[in-house]
Amino acid sequence: MRKLLNTIYVTNELAYLTLDGENLVCKIEGVEKLRIPFENIENIVCFNYTGCSPALMGKCVSKTIPINFMSPQGKFLAKVCGETKGNVFLRVEQIDKFREKGLCLAQSTMAAKFSNTRQLIRRTLHDNADLREDGKIRAVLEVIDSSIEKVFESDSIEEIMGIEGNCAQNYFSVFNSLITNQKVPFTFELRSKRPPLDPINAMLSFVYTLLTVEYASALETVGLDSYIGFCHALRSGRASLACDMVEESRCIAERFVITLLNLQVIGEKDFEKQVSGAIWLNEEGRKKVLSRWQEKKRTDIMHPYLKQKIPLGLLPYVQSNLLAKFVRGELESYPPYLLK
Repeated sequence: MRKLLNTIYVTNELAYLTLDGENLVCKIEGVEKLRIPFENIENIVCFNYTGCSPALMGKCVSKTIPINFMSPQGKFLAKVCGETKGNVFLRVEQIDKFREKGLCLAQSTMAAKFSNTRQLIRRTLHDNADLREDGKIRAVLEVIDSSIEKVFESDSIEEIMGIEGNCAQNYFSVFNSLITNQKVPFTFELRSKRPPLDPINAMLSFVYTLLTVEYASALETVGLDSYIGFCHALRSGRASLACDMVEESRCIAERFVITLLNLQVIGEKDFEKQVSGAIWLNEEGRKKVLSRWQEKKRTDIMHPYLKQKIPLGLLPYVQSNLLAKFVRGELESYPPYLLK
């Protein structure tokens, strides 16, 4: 089992990362602010402009520690990583398997996503009796139930993605009702991605990106190509397989955002509005989200397939390993993550 180490998030836009022996050193305007041994680092995510030294990048490459560069607003820009794990034969098997079983993979992944979305809504209804008779929420649950059935009746990935789009539209139409704390100063009307146009969309996009980066790193770790997917269309520069794998785990990101809002961890002062109308988390907002995200990753969950408890932060690695076993023929089918 992989040891769960730390993801280092660099949120200060003026921070510069450099190397000193076996330590990562973070400096701001030439003053050392942080020093961490490499043995305690698993992944690095930078939201800064100044970047890091070539020596540090070389060290991270030699230790297979990926460095992910993001814009301060949370948009993925680039990644520096070491030698690809695995071998070319696994990559060939991946392409062949996705061509042969892509439809089945898409069906099981999207059905798991819908099922997990349903569980998220039901959990809110369980905790809030006033919502149990909400006609709109009940209608959305019916759409989700029928979507699960329709996915397994589909004969093309394009049809499945159409079902997913309709299901997502219905789900987000009641998302604001899942935020039950009446003191939350934000409302959610519809999903806006590029760019997010309200604080809740900004939080969703930010956490989705974090989760996608973690899945991309996990896939590379087990030897799979994160850019060759089975559901999302192939596109230069996009980790399509990571996007595929995130689908079944989006409920975790959404539940996390709902919790932060209901607990009023995030407030109006944690966002900034651009001239274009885009809304982004500011530095303080990112720090709050990242701090809670790291805590969330250390909580234990019961994995439905392994039948054992694992830290939530290991979920991308477990699922990536299960997919690799399927690609190699060690499993007859890929078991997606199902929320219980």
